[in-house]
Amino acid sequence: MGLEFGLQLYSVRDELTKDFKGTLEKVAAIGYRNVELFFHDANNIGGTVGQLKPAELRQELDRHGLKAVSAHIDLGFLEQDNALQIVDYAKEAGFDSVAIAIAFFADKEEVMAMCGKLDKAGRFFKENGIQLYYHNHFEEFQKFDGQYVLDIILENTEEDLLKVEFDTYWALRGGVDPIAYLNKLGNRCDLIHQKDLPADVKPVNLFEVIGDDARIDMELMIKLHKIEYFTEAGEGVMDIPAILKAFRSKPGARYLFIEQDWTTKNQLESVEISYHYISKLFQA
Repeated sequence: MGLEFGLQLYSVRDELTKDFKGTLEKVAAIGYRNVELFFHDANNIGGTVGQLKPAELRQELDRHGLKAVSAHIDLGFLEQDNALQIVDYAKEAGFDSVAIAIAFFADKEEVMAMCGKLDKAGRFFKENGIQLYYHNHFEEFQKFDGQYVLDIILENTEEDLLKVEFDTYWALRGGVDPIAYLNKLGNRCDLIHQKDLPADVKPVNLFEVIGDDARIDMELMIKLHKIEYFTEAGEGVMDIPAILKAFRSKPGARYLFIEQDWTTKNQLESVEISYHYISKLFQA
């Protein structure tokens, strides 16, 4: 299978809440064929999928020519009972990859503790036919003992049990060259997220705003999640053609997902703009 692109449905979360099935239809009408789901509450697995059971979700996706290829999950799904719950859902709904959506760390010890949990969960998922991924934001490029958090994770987890779903925007906001780090990841990364950074956002590196030693948690992340910090693919300053070229050079590259955290536009209008831009790049 060659490299394909798709949509992380979190990008249209408000529309899904209003009309889940109708929004899937509109996503398909834009032209998307691959989607990434999101499950953010281990106590209510159906909360972000219109309360559909997995067979019902797959039927709805099939009806619109959509394929769920992966899903974001919160840390609660690493617990054994919840991991089994997502495995059962994935098998019936048809996706074979899950990615930790977000995590925060106060120090290296917390990172190391997470590495053990990731390996344990990754082994369980692997035994059940699912690949576990870690999805980065900017905080994974904070340094503890002179080393990026993400590097610590990579060095202390087994390569076949944990891969990286690389978010190029957040790497840039963490002060890292997305292409250089993408190349560094090698075959450990076969999924990426793409959005864009408006030209007037200064500084680009968020650590210049908060400091290298800031305690990063959800409260701080929310403060840094300003709508005006995001724009649609092709509307900002990121060198997306070069990112795509670098990603395409990986023999095992699977999917590029549009993920629009925030937009000043209607969410469906937003992902349509990104669709037209990315689809042209894929045709080039």
